[in-house]
Amino acid sequence: MQSRAPETPLSPPGRTASGQDTRARDTTDREPSGQHTPPRDTTDNEPSGQDTPVRHTTDRERTPPRDTTGRTGASRNTSDQDVPPPALSARYYTDPDIAAAEMRHVFAKSWQVVCHESDLPGPGARLAAKVADREVLVVRTEDGGLAAHLNVCRHRGTRLVTDPEPAGKAIRCPYHGWTYRLDGSLVGAPEARQIPCLDKPRLGLFPARVESFLGFVFVNLDPDAVPLAEQCAGLAEAVGHYAGADLVPIGSDRIHDLAGAEVQEANWKVAVDNYLEGYHVPVAHPGLMRLLDYQGYTCEIEESYALFTSPLRDKPSSNWAERLYQRVAAPMPGLDEADRRVWRYAVIYPNTLIDFYPDHVLAWTAIPTGTERVAVPGGFYTRRGTSLRTRLARRLNIHIGWITNDEDAELVARVQRGLSTPGFEPGPLSRRESAVGWFADRIRADLDVADG
Repeated sequence: MQSRAPETPLSPPGRTASGQDTRARDTTDREPSGQHTPPRDTTDNEPSGQDTPVRHTTDRERTPPRDTTGRTGASRNTSDQDVPPPALSARYYTDPDIAAAEMRHVFAKSWQVVCHESDLPGPGARLAAKVADREVLVVRTEDGGLAAHLNVCRHRGTRLVTDPEPAGKAIRCPYHGWTYRLDGSLVGAPEARQIPCLDKPRLGLFPARVESFLGFVFVNLDPDAVPLAEQCAGLAEAVGHYAGADLVPIGSDRIHDLAGAEVQEANWKVAVDNYLEGYHVPVAHPGLMRLLDYQGYTCEIEESYALFTSPLRDKPSSNWAERLYQRVAAPMPGLDEADRRVWRYAVIYPNTLIDFYPDHVLAWTAIPTGTERVAVPGGFYTRRGTSLRTRLARRLNIHIGWITNDEDAELVARVQRGLSTPGFEPGPLSRRESAVGWFADRIRADLDVADG
């Protein structure tokens, strides 16, 4: 599990981090996050995954819940259904040809999170974001909906938008002034009579699919993609009360800000693998072990997402910040007492990762910047009307998350170095790593299609 937290360390006993952190660092009122690699919060404005029981559900077959935690008292079937799929071969993490194939057959055909709805506050608001090997322009339309286009003028290929813009009635190319409506259709061009073959209906911006899910904006370059809400049936019911378009950002980190994102020295799949399992927690994350009920950690795996749930321990931690967090943990508006002592994490295939805490939501993504490097941009969100107690809990949570994040940053770099060892192949997965096997199967399936 990896957790990006944007917060300046709290002062008492000082910060004992190992390694480097993994997200963009904000320097205002940073908030903590549990275990993942998201961004770092820095203002106080308002507004992880380990597994155990795993439930696999695909569109082709529905299998009953299965336990993969190895926890005491949990049913531990030894049938084939209980055996996690094998991990990916080492070459999947080191081969540039595989990285190129992933760009075409994984990223270009999947839903990629690009921002939160709050980043597009009103008609004409627009921003640019990376999707696969292209840049998309996402805009709020006049009717309050969303549209997405490739961020390139149809005239001479000029990049249309660089920095986010809060409003505007049209999209105008900064080079020759070709102008498009928010829906991408071409309105006109200067001196149009001097352009002999100007066919405006055929020269609109190249479209992309766009969808809002849990309040986050996703784009897909595949015109035939199944809608994300349909792919992730059941997820909104499980965690929708945490999220939504009404969340407000904390700090300056944003999902679409690739330039400001932290970069980790690992293949993007190493970062995702790390998030998908809690088997390493007892060894690598002493703080999380003091906070989380490791034996109660569960994972539900569906066709297109995995959802992790971990209750907090009742026993007071020996660490001051963790102990104080246990005492003051309080839910945001919209959550209830049942959510106060539970942390949840979701992975939407292939690379969207969202932490659902009682005190905030952290959403981030893993974008390869090279075969062995990954950028991890993201943002922190909360609800308006959050109490002072919840805000204190959030700061503590983010402080704890910084430490976890630094531990994970070092771990993923170590894994990447090891995977590059000639002749190395991974061993069998633990049942606690079943989501790693699920992810590996999805990657293999997508690239097998490519090979076919």
